Amino acid sequence: MNDCVFCRIARGEIDARVFYHDDDVVAFADIAPMAPTHILVVPRRHITDLNEVTSADETLAARLLLVAKQVAHAAGVAENGYRVVINCGPDGGQTVPHLHLHVLGGRVLDTCLG
Repeated sequence: MNDCVFCRIARGEIDARVFYHDDDVVAFADIAPMAPTHILVVPRRHITDLNEVTSADETLAARLLLVAKQVAHAAGVAENGYRVVINCGPDGGQTVPHLHLHVLGGRVLDTCLG
């Protein structure tokens, strides 16, 4: 998907504050942060949402979680705690149709899930 904003960030076509990158995953700052630390972890390969993840993506799915943990540590929020969120579809609050994990921290987060 050539016009996907997260694909373009992953390819380096759009500037972003990148916290982590490898051949499969990129982590970068959210442009509309909901917490002092708000980092998005995305697969480089376009996957629209969690519903498209299959058993063939098992290694990638685990990698996304490990990168989320790694960037939380690097950002200094791991010790006090952080939240990892995956929104799926419009009713789930997903606004960009590319699978991504939100890593949120740096303050006490509301426990209401909604």
